[in-house]
Amino acid sequence: MALRDNLQRMLERGQDSPLLRFALGQECLKAGELVSAIDHLRQAVDQNPRYSAAWKALGEAHARAGSPDRAAEVYERGIAAAREAGDLQAAKEMTVFLRRLRKGPKAAT
Repeated sequence: MALRDNLQRMLERGQDSPLLRFALGQECLKAGELVSAIDHLRQAVDQNPRYSAAWKALGEAHARAGSPDRAAEVYERGIAAAREAGDLQAAKEMTVFLRRLRKGPKAAT
């Protein structure tokens, strides 16, 4: 929890950035705190709409939170953002995640 505490202190000191929000979102995602993860990751992509990794993590957070439709929307936007940024690997990964999500729960196992 030390890393997350340090990241939270940075945020409280006004050092907000897409990278900081992404890191906080990832830590919350690891801890299973999906609402907090979604909040931080949403802010990361709001601050930098071309942040492919944040879009991918945000889609995962929504999927894990039981919101497959919202996850699909996020992956679609993330794919577009990744392509725009030239991050073809991230676009490819999110395309696979989106395809699995649309196939339903059996495909995720």
